[in-house]
This record gives sequence, structure tokens and C-alpha cells, in this order.
Amino acid sequence: MLKNSNGANEIFLSPYNPEKTEGKIYKIWEESGFFNPDKSVEEKLISKNSPTFTLIMPPTNANGSLHAGHGLVMTIEDIMVRYKRMQGFKTLWLPGLDHAGFETQVVYEKKLEKEGRTRFEIEPKKLYAEILDFTLNNSKNIESQIRKMGASCDWSREKFTLDNDIVKTVYKTFKKLSDDKLVYRKNRIVSWCTKHQTSFSDLEIKDEERIDSFYYLKYGPFTIATARPETKFGDKYVVMHPDDKRYSEYKDGQKIKLEWINGPIEATIVKDYAVDMEFGTGIMTITPWHDNADFEIAERHNLDKEQIIDEQGKLLPIAGEFAGQNIKKARLLIVEKLKNKGLIEKVDENYKHVVKTCYKCGTVIEPQIKSQWFIKMKPLAEKASQKIETDEIKYTPEHYKKITLHWLENIMDWNISRQIVWGIPIPAKICGKCGHGMVDIENEISKCNKCGGEVAQDTDTFDTWFSSGQWPFATLGFPDSLDFKTFYPTDVMETAGEIIFFWVARMIMLGIYITGEIPFKMVYLHGLVLDVKGLKMSKSKGNVIDPMVLTEKFGTDALRMALVVGNTPGTSLALSEEKIRAYKHFSNKLWNITRFILSRENKGDIDHNLKNELDQLTKDITLDMENYRFYLAAEKLYHYIWHTFADKIIEESKKDEHTGATLYYILQTTLKLLHPFMPFITEEIWSHLPQDEKKLLMVTKWPTEM
Repeated sequence: MLKNSNGANEIFLSPYNPEKTEGKIYKIWEESGFFNPDKSVEEKLISKNSPTFTLIMPPTNANGSLHAGHGLVMTIEDIMVRYKRMQGFKTLWLPGLDHAGFETQVVYEKKLEKEGRTRFEIEPKKLYAEILDFTLNNSKNIESQIRKMGASCDWSREKFTLDNDIVKTVYKTFKKLSDDKLVYRKNRIVSWCTKHQTSFSDLEIKDEERIDSFYYLKYGPFTIATARPETKFGDKYVVMHPDDKRYSEYKDGQKIKLEWINGPIEATIVKDYAVDMEFGTGIMTITPWHDNADFEIAERHNLDKEQIIDEQGKLLPIAGEFAGQNIKKARLLIVEKLKNKGLIEKVDENYKHVVKTCYKCGTVIEPQIKSQWFIKMKPLAEKASQKIETDEIKYTPEHYKKITLHWLENIMDWNISRQIVWGIPIPAKICGKCGHGMVDIENEISKCNKCGGEVAQDTDTFDTWFSSGQWPFATLGFPDSLDFKTFYPTDVMETAGEIIFFWVARMIMLGIYITGEIPFKMVYLHGLVLDVKGLKMSKSKGNVIDPMVLTEKFGTDALRMALVVGNTPGTSLALSEEKIRAYKHFSNKLWNITRFILSRENKGDIDHNLKNELDQLTKDITLDMENYRFYLAAEKLYHYIWHTFADKIIEESKKDEHTGATLYYILQTTLKLLHPFMPFITEEIWSHLPQDEKKLLMVTKWPTEM
């Protein structure tokens, strides 16, 4: 029989203090080395042949602080890892930080604005050095916050998306894509932000519904309609459907003369099936340089493409007296001129339509034709779809499987060029004579292999998602490292549902393409963390919840429980201080339960019925954990500990002094079950329990029903 120590009792006389406990406990965990799966093998806690469990942490943007969504990520992933570690798996949770290309540069540009500077005035190498220093300093803050959340990740394997080995892997992938004819550089229409002066992929464009004026304009014998008269200066092609009987008298290629904005022009009739006969008058003019659909028509018919708006959003000389004016300001002046010339038939003042905007600043996207690097996505998507359709990769929630497959079926080529300084430079040379682009990861090319002209280094950087899309195999040292051979494919990719296309689908495609294997077996997608009113958090609304403030106020364990209980995968969670406070009370309840049990003699036989009840709970919890129902497991534990253990079992035990062994058994078991959810308080209590063998709770065996 083990005798309870007076020292332990004295500790529990004071209320539980997370502030004094959490830093101390995390230091003990980290110094133990057990975050590293190799340490458990060395200590013979598990065999070197034990099954592995691998989780790659979504690399946190190294440009700010953890937000509530990050807190949820760290909590859910830590629950998975602690559970598997206690089950005897060789468990690796690899942490990482993301340079976050455009996102970080935007953050830094705001800093420059406050200082009265702009990135366009700073020499690129100097700007890169400034942002690197800013990022590295801030990454220390991020790492400390991840620790504060209790993340039991292997810091010895931490990776940064700008680490040399990661960059080398990204370059090799780019070269392989080029060798396999899946990368090309071409003049194509791209989405351009006039504020940030960079192009984007289709995923980084935000559709915004707006109400604008819709103008019906006289175009010779036709009526055309547009919401953007400022783009019409170069319109010299009038397009109609070949089957539209209203215009059967007009022939493809026919020339007509008409009066237009800046005087008489000659227009050409173009017949194309892309025209919607039911929209407007069934006639349209095209501006191939500034519209995707118009560009495709021009490509099909080999038509001229003329730039009307420059990359700063100002009109070019083709606009006559409006040249140099910002398109927003010029629009009304152009409309006034059209009116004076009698070219406006009518105006619809309430035209509802969707406008494409920059997802960061809200600036209206101005399509531009630019020479960029693109990846052919169809071949990559087909292989990914096969793996998903056969359930080699499973989804939680399952409906994301259909969503992903639909996107893969309709995938577009990916523009991976970004006109920013911060990021991984594209390893390529561009010919100054013919514009030909050549992939050059060894920096060997000195002459154009097409025309013999002089070449210069490409000044663009990769889209961040191109490098982070290679994260699972790049971080594990593909292809030759022991880590890659041991831990790849990884087991779970846990992340936000909102980046399923940005990141998850691209990891699947690139992982299969490079390694021949899926990058992970399960995709677990959580929803957003919302404010107490169920609204999305934003700085402009002033409703952003800082998890670090909450951990200081209520303790990390309380925040973790509040983030998990009631949080069904894929759905959003409203987070309130009241909910977190309730789990702080739960922490105190657990502390007080322990104080009572340690005040009793650990004697008597274990009650068979109570043990069976707890065994059944253990079985239920384990089943929930295996099926990623953490929200249910946490809630069941809460109710059992508070309402069954504290309110019933302990109250009944006060009538019988021979119940100590039963109480002690229940306490030990519930601490093990609760540890993945509330690691700090459970480890602290565990360290004060009288036991024959002192072992950290984090590496103690998960309980099984007997």
C-alpha cells in the first residue's frame, strides 16, 4: 500500500495556479526529450519497430502573432499526438514556420507606410534583408506562443520554408516539372493588383458583389453593354454568336466603319460560340488585354491585343485626353464624353454583378497580359483524383472529398510567378531579346538557347503555396533521409477548411508527383473560430480574440477545452470568455478532487462496478479518439469527472473509509484519458501522486479496459 505524502497534500491546499505551473511543466517536457520520437526508442519506452504516427504542423506565418485559429490548430494536433504517443506509437509532430511571401510583404509594407517609406523606393536586396530580419525576430515570438499552447512537437526537427534544404527541394521540383513539360512561361492574361503590383493565381481573388451603372452604348449599327466604359477605347472587334439569326446578315471578318469614343474607327465582325445570345443584345465588343473571356476569343481568332490600362491602373495614350488618369476618376468623364457624342442609349443604375478583388486589400483586379511561369495542372490533378476517389486519402468531414474532386475536375493552370521581393527567387533566366524563359537551378545559363540573346536572372519569386505545397516531403528530407523513409507518408494533415484548395489539394498533387505516394492518409479540416456573436474575427471589427491573453487569464488547459468541446470537424465555433471560464472552474474541480483523494488512505479493494463503468468510458473515449471525435471525448470526460466522479462517487465515498483504492484508481485513469486535452494540470497532478515508478504522464501508457 502506498502512503500519501504530506508534501503533496500541502501543495493542493492552495488553488491551482496555471501561471506558475505551465512554464515549469513545459520545460520538464522539453528537457525530457520525449517530443523527439527517437528518445522514446532510446529509453525503450517503445520499440524501434513500433508503428509510426506522423503529423506535419501547418507552417505558421512568421509575420505576426498566434490568433484563435492557430490556437485551435495547436490544440487539435496536440491532442492527436499526445494520444498516439501514449498508445506507444513512434510519434513525430514536426513544427514549422512559413516565410508567407506576399502575406509577410504586405505586413511589412504597412510598417513601411507608418515610417513614411515605400517598398518601391528600397533596393530589392536591402528590402529582402529588412524583411528577413523582421521575420526571424518575430519567429521567436511565434515559437514561444506555440509552446504556450502546450504543443508537444519535436523542436529539434523544426523547419522554415526558407531553409536551404527546403529551397533546394523546391528548385528540384521546379526543374522536374520543366523537364516533364509541365511548366511553361507564356504571355497570358493574369489577375493583377494595382496596389501591390503583383499577379495572383485564381485562388487569391475574392469575388465581391457590387451594384454599378450599366451602360448601353451605340457601336455603329449595334448596341453593346458594359459596366466598364473606360476599357473600351481599343475595342475594334464586335463579336456575335454564329447562330444568332438577328445578325445573320453580318459575316465573319466583315469590316464596318463607325464613330467611337475618340473618333471614327473600322471594326471587324467576329463570330464565336462563346457569346451568350440571351445576355443584353447578344452583341459584345472585346478588350482582350483586360478580360479573360475576351483574351480567349482573341487567342482563338488570332486577333490583336492592345493594352488600355497600365499596371498602376492609369489609362494609356490610346485613351486620348484621358491618358494618365486613374480609371476610377476617368470613368465619369468618359461617360460624359459618350453622352455628348450621343453614344449612350440608356443607363441601368442598379446593375448587380460580381467584381474580382485582391483578397488582401480589396482593390479591383485589373487583368493584364504578362509573361509568367505556369504549371499545367490537369495531369497532376488526374492522379490526385484517382487517389481520393479510391479513399487512399480520407476526409473528415467527408463532404470535403466531393468538394475537392469537383475543384480538381475543373482546375486551371497555376500562375506561380509573383512580382515581390520576399520569397524564394524563381531559378530561371529570361532572354532580353526574345523574352524566352529558361529554368536554371544551377545558375549555368549565360545565353538564350532559343535566339542566342543575352539573359538576366528572373526577378520574380515563387507563389508561397508552391513551396508550402511540397511541405510534407520537403520537411522530411526527401528522398534519401531516414526520416523520409520512416515517417512518409504522414498520417494526418490537419488544417482549416478554407485553405483546402490553396494548400491541401496542392500538397496532394505535388506529393504524388514527386514521391509517387500520397503525402498523408487523412485530411482533418476544422472550421473557423468566431467571436461570441458568431461573427468572423477581423481587426476592422475589433473582435479579434488573442489566445495568449486568454491563457494568461484562464490557463491554457481551459482554453484548449473551450476550443474542443462542441467543435465538430468542419464547422465554425463561437468562442466566449464565459465558456473558457467554465473550464477554468473544471480545472479547479479536478485540483480539489485530487486534494480530497490524497487526504484519504489508499486502501481497500477496487469497486468492481465502478471499475466496469470506467472501463466502458475508456472504451468509448478510445473509440472517439480513433475516429477523430475529440469534441465528444472531451465532453464525456468533463461530465464523468464532474458529475459522476465528483458529485456521486466521491460524495458516496465519504461514508466509507475503505474506498481510497477505488478513488485513486479512477483518478489515475481519468488523468491519463484527460491528458491529451488538458496536459498541464494533468501532468502537474500526476507528478505529485505516490507511485512506485515515476514517469512523465505524457509517456505513460494509454489506459485500456480490462
